[in-house]
Amino acid sequence: MATKNYYNDDVKNNEVSETTEKVDYDQLLTSAGSFGRYQVFLFFATLPFYFYGGLTYFSQQFMTETSPNHWCWISELENLTITDRRTLAIPEDPGSRFGYSRCYAYAANFSEVLKTGEKPNASWPVQTCQNGWEFDKSEIPYPTISSELGWVCEKDSYQANAQSIFFVGSIVGGFIIGWIADRYGRLPAVTASNMIAFVAGVASVFASNFMEFAICRFFFGMSYDNCMMLMYLLVIEYVAPKYRTIIANMSFGIFFTLCIVALPWVSLACGHWKTIGLVTSIPMLSAIIFPFILPESPRWLLSKGRIDEAINIIKRIGEINKKEIAPKLLEKFKISLKKEGKEEQLSSVELLKNPVLRKVFLCTCLNYMCCMIIFDSLIRTLGSLGFDFFLSFTLVSFTEFPSLVIVAFVLDLTGRKFLSVSSLGFCCIFCILGVFVGEGLPSVICTIFARFTVNIACNTVMQWVVEILPTPLRGSGASIVHICGYVATVISPYVAYSHKLVSWLPLFIMGVVAIIGSICALVLPETAGKEMPQTLQDAEDLISNTKFFDVPFLRKKLNNTKEENNPSFQMD
Repeated sequence: MATKNYYNDDVKNNEVSETTEKVDYDQLLTSAGSFGRYQVFLFFATLPFYFYGGLTYFSQQFMTETSPNHWCWISELENLTITDRRTLAIPEDPGSRFGYSRCYAYAANFSEVLKTGEKPNASWPVQTCQNGWEFDKSEIPYPTISSELGWVCEKDSYQANAQSIFFVGSIVGGFIIGWIADRYGRLPAVTASNMIAFVAGVASVFASNFMEFAICRFFFGMSYDNCMMLMYLLVIEYVAPKYRTIIANMSFGIFFTLCIVALPWVSLACGHWKTIGLVTSIPMLSAIIFPFILPESPRWLLSKGRIDEAINIIKRIGEINKKEIAPKLLEKFKISLKKEGKEEQLSSVELLKNPVLRKVFLCTCLNYMCCMIIFDSLIRTLGSLGFDFFLSFTLVSFTEFPSLVIVAFVLDLTGRKFLSVSSLGFCCIFCILGVFVGEGLPSVICTIFARFTVNIACNTVMQWVVEILPTPLRGSGASIVHICGYVATVISPYVAYSHKLVSWLPLFIMGVVAIIGSICALVLPETAGKEMPQTLQDAEDLISNTKFFDVPFLRKKLNNTKEENNPSFQMD
């Protein structure tokens, strides 16, 4: 049966077919202008929120990173050169990449040693660092909380612990901020999220020990993702389906990438971890003004029965875009809403109860977890690659933009499965290759390509999951997948930390994880060019009837061939 296309810009707003039985929100939004002045305004309105997201996610790394090249501080030798201090006080360690011990010093009276001119002797007793450490400032040229409080040697896990606690906070925040978003609206939720980040971020600069810092970062982590993703969802709800994929990916690709590429150099300019903490937290206070500038989510208003408010917002969009919405269209939309109110309500438990949906949903969760473990671990390992940390971070972060451009323009051609499996496959290759090329620039290049490919996989799976799940389970299902991603990032700091055991272990682990994610993607159904399932039965049919190998652009060529060979063949 042929279906009518209500998203065609060529259909005039005042021409509504009498046979139209249902008018949905997307059709109403399209009638107010698919992409006009209002959508352009919203596109740029996402800029501060993507900046908030980048600052929340990555600022802690620049506050806690320490130079891997450090040694015991000997106050009696402070008048000597760095080389002379190390030669005299620090024992050799052939197993270390630097050739000397980073956690032990000779137990000697160095005031007497200086007077007598005695040379170091391997027979001298050694002891742990008694007065702190000295760090190579050519790598991290400013004080971090790790270098100030001595989070090295027996405390070298503190940095990973603090980052993991940050992500535990993001799990808690996902539930709390999500509840606020459902109960009070998207704008109050995104504002609350950024206010939490502002308060916790400023408080963290006053931390004087690990426990205080960890508590502050836990609350700071509560805002992570929510501080930008709620705005992302809000804007997407105001963009017609025709432009949704491009707007969603291009705004994120441009603004988020701009933030994280600039962050290393902003941190260098700050020159102290406390300044970094303030500079990356105070801007979030500006989120308090946005409820006075931006409208509430129309979908949320509709879900609360506030139909007139939602319609007035759409009318306002039409006015700004110089489009007039036909009264008949509005009337049919209201009738459609009444019918939708009678639809079946499903619990998120159905995701696990239904045997067809369960396998696909669990594979989606595991696929996204694999992507996030690699995505986060690659950034955490930059300090151990033996290359300029700030330049490495910039180069790796810049991959966000081209990967999102590829997703925006290629995803519908190649399909979700092909792009996800191939990108994770290449990610595995570059991770394993990084194991063999050694430290320095070659290792950084492998990391850049690995991050580029996993970026593609991450962005693909998040669009994929909402296209697989039926409408009643779409919101809760996508939230669960996102929370699984948070759980993965709790693990990822320890993947990066494993380089303390074996230098190549993190990349090897990431390569194995990439293969697991790729296998999970093979199980999922292709959704490109197909209608999103509205009911549980629709989702089951989509999953059951999918082909193992289904590439959209090849599918299109096949259909064209059928039409040429059989003139009577038509696609409704």
